[in-house]
Amino acid sequence: MDKNILKISKELGITDKQVTSTIELLDQGATIPFISRYRKEVTGSLDEVAVANIRDRIGQLRDLDKRKETVLKSIEEQGKLTSVLQKQIDKVETMSELEDIYLPYKPKRRTKATIAKEKGLEPLATKIFDQVEFDLVSEAEKYISQEKEVLSIEDALSGARDIIAEVINENQEARKTIRRIFENQGVLQTKVIPGKEEEGQKYKDYFEWEEPLKSVPSHRLLAMRRGEKELILSFSCTPEDEIAISKLEGKFIEHRNEVGEQIKLAIKDGYKRLMKPSMETEIRLKSKKSADEEAIKVFADNLRQLLLAAPLGQKAVLAIDPGFRTGCKVVCLDRQGKLLEKGTIFPNEPQKRTFEAGELVKNMCAKHKIEAIAIGNGTASRESESFVKSLKLPSSIMVVMVNESGASIYSASEVARDEFPNEDVTVRGSVSIGRRLMDPLAELVKIDPKSIGVGQYQHDVDQNALKSGLDDVVLSCVNGVGVEVNTASKELLTYVSGLNKSIAKQIVLYREENGPFKRRRDLKKVPRLGDKAFEQAAGFLRIKNAINPLDSSAVHPESYPIVENMAKDNGCTVGDLMTKLELRDLIDLKKYQTETIGLPTLKDIVNELAKPGRDPREQFESFQFAEGIENMTDLQVGMELPGIVTNITNFGCFVDIGVHQDGLVHLSQMADRFIKHAGEVVKVHQKVKVKVVEVDIKRKRIALTMKSDQKPSKPKGKVEKKSEVSLEEKLNMLKSKFR
Repeated sequence: MDKNILKISKELGITDKQVTSTIELLDQGATIPFISRYRKEVTGSLDEVAVANIRDRIGQLRDLDKRKETVLKSIEEQGKLTSVLQKQIDKVETMSELEDIYLPYKPKRRTKATIAKEKGLEPLATKIFDQVEFDLVSEAEKYISQEKEVLSIEDALSGARDIIAEVINENQEARKTIRRIFENQGVLQTKVIPGKEEEGQKYKDYFEWEEPLKSVPSHRLLAMRRGEKELILSFSCTPEDEIAISKLEGKFIEHRNEVGEQIKLAIKDGYKRLMKPSMETEIRLKSKKSADEEAIKVFADNLRQLLLAAPLGQKAVLAIDPGFRTGCKVVCLDRQGKLLEKGTIFPNEPQKRTFEAGELVKNMCAKHKIEAIAIGNGTASRESESFVKSLKLPSSIMVVMVNESGASIYSASEVARDEFPNEDVTVRGSVSIGRRLMDPLAELVKIDPKSIGVGQYQHDVDQNALKSGLDDVVLSCVNGVGVEVNTASKELLTYVSGLNKSIAKQIVLYREENGPFKRRRDLKKVPRLGDKAFEQAAGFLRIKNAINPLDSSAVHPESYPIVENMAKDNGCTVGDLMTKLELRDLIDLKKYQTETIGLPTLKDIVNELAKPGRDPREQFESFQFAEGIENMTDLQVGMELPGIVTNITNFGCFVDIGVHQDGLVHLSQMADRFIKHAGEVVKVHQKVKVKVVEVDIKRKRIALTMKSDQKPSKPKGKVEKKSEVSLEEKLNMLKSKFR
């Protein structure tokens, strides 16, 4: 059996068969949602996380195998490949171990060692390194040569040491030892570059900073790296030189004599000149990758929660993109999100045309039978909310504040221009705000996830890894919820299992030319949508009020015959099975088992019949910020306020309390018990109660707590000025570098 399969099986604690079957499906082009949902019998009911882990790990191992082939070919071409070396390379399990083996054979530019070898000093170096008893001076004299530019004993010894230094640097065991020292005893140190103190104020916490590498949080490492990239900080990541050099001396020096002294000098030079820079580069890359993975995980978790936020559903919505000087852009959308009317009102400063604005909003609400009003949470949001509530509209019309992060990105995008070629960016932004209320998932997929505002140092991490991780999340969310094929945008369809931009565009064009789909099987008439794409996509596409009721469910078309047999055996229709519990209770699942369809799929089918096309997202609940608290100057220490979690980080969470500036609930202030991560307590878009601990109006910082026993640091009262030192301590983990 393939050693990679055995390795993955052992690492993930699953059977060889599960790994093999999953890899085969992936290699055939099956998506993770499809595999985990519709191939449970094949994979042994592996979930999306397990399937993704197999995909990622087999990719890593295959990359390692490709590199092994390259290394073996290179060594063989040099005529240096032995059976022992080949076996050693075959057994390698990590890329760093492979590169250590390859290092002595790797083509390199002329080094001090190669120059010394050209001068004929290799025999001297070998004799010294063997550490046999001999007269060092007499031996070195033999190599003095005007022709070879070895002019003295010291020249000879220096060249020999250069050769020894390179040998030690390329020693596999030595590198492994020093690598462990870097990992376990490496220290991160940052210092401000002289003259950059003023320019780099946001990095002032790192002007003189030191901490162990193995315990540094990912967000702090990324902040340091950014400071280095912006030429504000110098950054190093090494253990104490003496620790590493001492370890090498203990490994290579056998005698404390003049020969041993030469090796000691070679070790010191080789470590500082060759091994230390090499290891520091390696450990920097490794620690950066680890920090990237943590940051991407935080981002992915937040994005999933945001995408799966409760939808209001198909309602007629009036959406407002609030503003002061330029006014508020207002749009009306029908229940499908179609733009019906647009306008601009000026209810806020400086125009304050309240009456005129109120009349327009009232008329729009009546004309289009508005059921909800969505207000973007940016500039002038609370003032606009107060204005709308003052109109005394029918109580049936709910007023909801909507997070507008990324709306401006969407409004200027090619997607928005395609949707609204004749509208300006303000109208497009307002439409996006309204549609977000109706269905966050359907609207947010149109925006680059990095622009949504729930990431942590997203611009500093590996962008390919970030894109891959976020695409997985969007794909999972879209397919987990399901997509109504007759109303979905091409952007939403693009994320359906088995589809791509080209096929999604063809589906929309076919729909426009031929009318709404009435059957799932009609999708096969769409150009470029072949049998493979249909197999992958069909179960995730819904057709409301379809001719076949199963087309509105998550039951895959390949399983329709099973459901039809269930109905036939019970003397009823498929529709009856979907509406009558007593009929479903009569189904004996074992009767319908086959070689390819087992109980896991059959249970899924029956569950889906009970709630066809069910939306896994929570029900929408209205939320209101505290009345009269609209700006930071309205805050009082000790105030208890409702808020919405907008972002989760390794050091806490950010909460919108309706004052145009999110507050930080530090990890230590999130619960009465010890927690390691904010995700243990809250999720993005969750409604929470918080208490104001401190406010710094000048620096636009708000410290909050969710702990039940938190005492205010001062008596209640409006905060005019705070001690910056005190607040700095309280918000130490916030870091102004965070974005």
